[in-house]
Amino acid sequence: MHELNESQIRTFQQTRGLSVTGILDEVTVRAFEEARWKLGDRSLNLQEPPLMRGDDVAALQSRLTEMGFDCGRVDGIYGPRLESGVREFQHSVGISVDGKCGPATIIALLRLTRIVSGGAPLAMRESATQRNRGPALANKVIVLNPEGSDSLVYDVAVRTEGRLLALGASVFLTRGASNNPNEVARIAFTNQSSADLMISLHVDSYKNENAHGVATYFYGSDAHGVHSIVGERFASLVQREICARSDLVNCRTHAKAWDLLRLTRAPAVQINLGYSSNPGDLDRISRPEFRDVIAEALVIAIQRLYLASEDDAKTGTLRIADLRKAGIRR
Repeated sequence: MHELNESQIRTFQQTRGLSVTGILDEVTVRAFEEARWKLGDRSLNLQEPPLMRGDDVAALQSRLTEMGFDCGRVDGIYGPRLESGVREFQHSVGISVDGKCGPATIIALLRLTRIVSGGAPLAMRESATQRNRGPALANKVIVLNPEGSDSLVYDVAVRTEGRLLALGASVFLTRGASNNPNEVARIAFTNQSSADLMISLHVDSYKNENAHGVATYFYGSDAHGVHSIVGERFASLVQREICARSDLVNCRTHAKAWDLLRLTRAPAVQINLGYSSNPGDLDRISRPEFRDVIAEALVIAIQRLYLASEDDAKTGTLRIADLRKAGIRR
C-alpha cells in the first residue's frame, strides 16, 4: 500500500462507513485490502478460516441476491450461505456445480445480471421474517450488548432486561457486571443465541466537552450499496423514542459498516447514549431515573418494531402498561 496522508485515510474511512479517525488502524488496513478486489480478479470459494473477504465477494453476493438467490447479508465474506447460493445459481444455469465462483460462474453471472432481477429479495426476506414472528415479545430473543466496562451502560442494559423479561422476551447480555469480552466474542455470542435483534449500548467521548447528544447506528455500506432494512427501521424508532422522552440532543441515525453491525447476523444497532466528556450528558446518564427513561424508550421501540403500522401509536406516547391491554404482554 502506498503512503497515505491523514486526509486520504479520512476520506476512505468515510466512504467505507468506518470510524473517521485519520489513523491507519487494523480495521482500516483490512478495509483497504478488501477494496482492492473487483469481481473477476480472482476465483472465490469457501475455505478454512480465515474466510475470503473483499469487494468482489460483496459484488457476488449483491448480484446473486438481486437475481433472487439467498446468499444472506451482503457483508463481503465468502461463507457457507454464499457457497450455497452459488451452488443454486450454478445449478439453475446448467454449469458445473462446485460452489466456487470461477471464470465459468462469473461469465454466466455477467450474462444474466442485466436481464434477471429479483427486486430486493434480501430486504423482503428480512422484513418477512420480522412480520412472521408476530407482535408478541414472548417469542423474541433480544441480545443486549453493554459495550466496554462502563457500569452506567451496564445498568441501562439490566433495567432494559428486566422490562423485556416481564414482557416474556428471552434476553441475553453479552457481559456481566465485571467481565469485558472482546468484540469478536460478543459477536459470536450474539450469533450463537439466534437473536432476533441485537442492541449495543455505548457512552461516547470526545477531546472536548462540546460534543453531546444521542445517535443510533445501523448496518449500511454505500460502497456495497446495502443496508439492513430492519436495522434502519429500529434505529429510527429508538432514536425518536429516546429524543421524545428525554432532553438529549438528536444526533440522528447513521449507516455504518462496523464489524459489530456487519458480522452480527441479526438486525443490530449501536446506540450512543450521550458523551461522558460532556458534563450535561454525564449528569443525565448518572441519574437512575434517567436510565429508567432510556430503558423504557428501548423497550417501547422494540415493541413498535414488531407492531403493524395500524397498531402503532404516536412516538413518546406508548407505555409498557399499554402492551397488556393490546394482548401482547404475557
